Amino acid sequence: MAILLTILVYFAVLFAISRLTSRKGDNETFYRANRRSPWYMVAFGMIGASISGVTFVSVPGMVLTSQMTYLQVCLGFIVGYIVVALVLLPLYYRLNLISIYAYLGTRLGHRSYQTGAWFFLISKMAGAAVKFYVVCMILQQFLFDPVGIPFVFNVIVMTLLIWLYTRRGGIATLVFTDTFQTFCLFAALVLIIVSVMDGLGLSVDEAVNRIVESPMSRIFVFDDWRSPHNFWKQFLSGVFIVIVMTGLDQDMMQKNLTCKTLRDAQKDMCTYGVAFLPSNLLFLCLGILLTLALGTDLKGDELLPAYIQGTAHSSLFTLLSSLFIIGILAASFSSADSALTSLTTSYCVDIRQKPHDERLRKRTHVAMCGFFVLFILLFRYVNSTSLIDAIYILVSYTYGPLLGLFAFGLFTRRQPNDRLVPYICVASPFLCYVLDTLSRNLLAYHFGYELLMLNGLLTFLGLWLTARTKGIISHLSGGKES
Repeated sequence: MAILLTILVYFAVLFAISRLTSRKGDNETFYRANRRSPWYMVAFGMIGASISGVTFVSVPGMVLTSQMTYLQVCLGFIVGYIVVALVLLPLYYRLNLISIYAYLGTRLGHRSYQTGAWFFLISKMAGAAVKFYVVCMILQQFLFDPVGIPFVFNVIVMTLLIWLYTRRGGIATLVFTDTFQTFCLFAALVLIIVSVMDGLGLSVDEAVNRIVESPMSRIFVFDDWRSPHNFWKQFLSGVFIVIVMTGLDQDMMQKNLTCKTLRDAQKDMCTYGVAFLPSNLLFLCLGILLTLALGTDLKGDELLPAYIQGTAHSSLFTLLSSLFIIGILAASFSSADSALTSLTTSYCVDIRQKPHDERLRKRTHVAMCGFFVLFILLFRYVNSTSLIDAIYILVSYTYGPLLGLFAFGLFTRRQPNDRLVPYICVASPFLCYVLDTLSRNLLAYHFGYELLMLNGLLTFLGLWLTARTKGIISHLSGGKES
């Protein structure tokens, strides 16, 4: 009962924020929040929006297989956010974009524009639905199964709640709800860490010492270049992951484009970029503390749920399970709501090219929510871990062509053969898959995050080799022939 009451209060606050921020909401409010968002609120909210419910459960468990080496990636994130702030944000603000993929149309051509938008739509819908499916499974186990509520009802209600508080205010509402949800996420995380420390009988100083002394606290790997955890692989991959999955992702950039000025957007970007390092450090420290409490026999994703369930017969269970559910809800809703809003934006602005059609925007938002529910129920019906893994792999491949498209537009003055761009962008991920398979079988080398860079490079080379020798365009001249 206490868990349900906590959740009701949580959603009541979300709807109150939605009501206050969506007055006189129109398309400009939904897409760009009238460019009035305070940069510090965007920065704080983006931390939560970048942490999904899957991350909340999975990152602590990373210490079992890769120690704290994930922080090498987070160091790369900082550099990546600086690059996005100094290179991509000025471009987006200068062109006054609603959707970042409109740049591809200005610089490369209509088919390039449509290709980039479709790659985003497909990968974001699949990726966001998989993440939300995993969260719905956790909520089903902890909240709905005990009271006999079926999974279908769970998914429909969760998606309906997202639609209800974003349907009018859109991105203007999300700037404020993400701030609230990020606060809830970290409050839950810190309180869970304190509870685990109390359960182990450790003070703060003792907990820090135990974490530092643990063999799982290793951060840097310089001695094995073949290892997927090698520093330079992870650091450089972190840089490119941010450039592609933030700077070239409408979902992640839409809130940043609501800041009043370019200067504010740059401050926002660099601030939350730096904040990822301590944020993920907290999750990994929790992981080590959980291994001290439970041992190392469990799988990574099982650590936190197993600890919560282990307190079922103690007075802490209600508090810990409530914190766990709030943390999961805050992490998953702050990523799912922005995904659905950005999908609506991209379809209306990029595919239909009707940014001022309010009726189309409302219908599209409902349709995106419907597809979201169908995707999640499909995953439930198939109930195959291998399928989910395959979709995650597919999504990781689809961002490479976006990297290649934007890099070609930004760093060359050549004009691609626009007619061939869709074929090049589809062929590059398939070629990456072939190269990865051959590398595993012939060289025993496993590509990690660096596969993203290879994918982008192949797309770039394909565009270069098929580019026309005439009609060179300079993006510095705003898309006019030089």
